[in-house]
Amino acid sequence: MIMTLAATLQTEILPSAADYETVCRTIEILTVDYRAQPSLDDLAHKLGQSPTELQKTFSRWAGLSPKAFLQAVTLDHAKRLLGQEGLPLLEASIELGLSGPGRLHDLFTTHEAMSPGEWKARGAGLTIRYGFHPSPFGQALVMITDRGLAGLAFADSGGETACFDDMARRWPDANFTEDQAATAPMIGRIFDPARWRPEEPLRVVLIGSDFQVRVWQALLDIPLGRAETYSAIAARIGSPKASRAVGAAIGRNPISFVVPCHRALGKGGALTGYHWGLTRKRAMLGWEAGAIGG
Repeated sequence: MIMTLAATLQTEILPSAADYETVCRTIEILTVDYRAQPSLDDLAHKLGQSPTELQKTFSRWAGLSPKAFLQAVTLDHAKRLLGQEGLPLLEASIELGLSGPGRLHDLFTTHEAMSPGEWKARGAGLTIRYGFHPSPFGQALVMITDRGLAGLAFADSGGETACFDDMARRWPDANFTEDQAATAPMIGRIFDPARWRPEEPLRVVLIGSDFQVRVWQALLDIPLGRAETYSAIAARIGSPKASRAVGAAIGRNPISFVVPCHRALGKGGALTGYHWGLTRKRAMLGWEAGAIGG
């Protein structure tokens, strides 16, 4: 399963943004019309594609049909899923009649935090190399330092400049150097499940306040196929009354997907806002559900 998914990523998803654009538009329609449970024919008509073409594209990307994806990530289902905080999405995939469980893999990481002094220096003396690359979730901005991955963000077509500016403002005194050759290996490492193994950990450097880093470290403890509410994360870091502050820190997470802020849900399991777009958050959860079910 893992090698098949990796080959799909390498040969069919990463080289082109067209798949994600189709998936994004499909998810947007499903989000608005989910109570109507639109059929494949309805979706294809709205997108100007044949049902067969849409089914193949979406299933190739997510590992799920549009209908199964809708069941996996609608708000009502998320609330039911989180009736008990931390209920595995794996159980939900079985409940929904998806493929049987496969081996669970995640982005095994080793992480360290910048010192408080380094964070307060606003990036002064720090060189950050960056590059944009295709990914399963649109154009990905990868930012690295000599110590590891420092940033991962996503942009829709035409939004690359705004995406970079948003990230660069986090460390305004750093030296930014565009270097796609240096960041290209990182994008393959992140989105190739065949390389999600403990003996080849992904080095991550967390650049933020002490509280933010504690929240981001808690996110790293949420495994693939699970989700937690802000309140559960607040309790995990020993600040049970700080749900709002936890939400703010999650919104400032600079390493999207790898530090899985998309697995943090609001009260009752609500799919609350996401810095890079709620549609993209739904896409990540559905993509992971497909990886589990596949």
